[in-house]
Amino acid sequence: MTTPHPLVLLLGLAFVGGAAAQPLSSPVPPGTTTSPGTVHPQGQGAGVHSPLSPFAPLPRRGDVVAWSTLTDVTTRVDKKRIVPVYPDAVTALNQKTLRLQGFMMPLEPGENQRHFLLASVPLTCSFCTPGGPESMVEVRTAKPVKYKLEAVVVEGTFHVLENDPYGLYYRMTGAVGVP
Repeated sequence: MTTPHPLVLLLGLAFVGGAAAQPLSSPVPPGTTTSPGTVHPQGQGAGVHSPLSPFAPLPRRGDVVAWSTLTDVTTRVDKKRIVPVYPDAVTALNQKTLRLQGFMMPLEPGENQRHFLLASVPLTCSFCTPGGPESMVEVRTAKPVKYKLEAVVVEGTFHVLENDPYGLYYRMTGAVGVP
């Protein structure tokens, strides 16, 4: 048996014994639908930093792409799949060298990381993702970087993903840590 890719395990997309994993429950009652323009409660979703977090929110920096730009994505259903619909401001970032600031979510054990997720908000649980795919970027570094609980800045080639098998929207390759 092969070991599943760390993203499969993290995002809960793994198959067990050839059968699909049990679906997770939802806080929305069955049969409830939302229409476009529905207002959701504040303090939830991508990029919302909990006031109860022991970690400071991201400091403002002019040299990084704002998470508000990356999280401004809508979705549509195409052949029973949810696919992202990127605004022009996001598609213009594809294949560009840019900087992102966020919190590391290691995908492998160890102090030094070459492959991790960068999230818009800090983790509050080792087994939970802090938001949806619009609030995370898969990062592959040129050289290992030391894992930190505090916010980090990375620079590399940014990729806007159209049909990622792991359900990710963004990837950065050849990344390096920036002070």
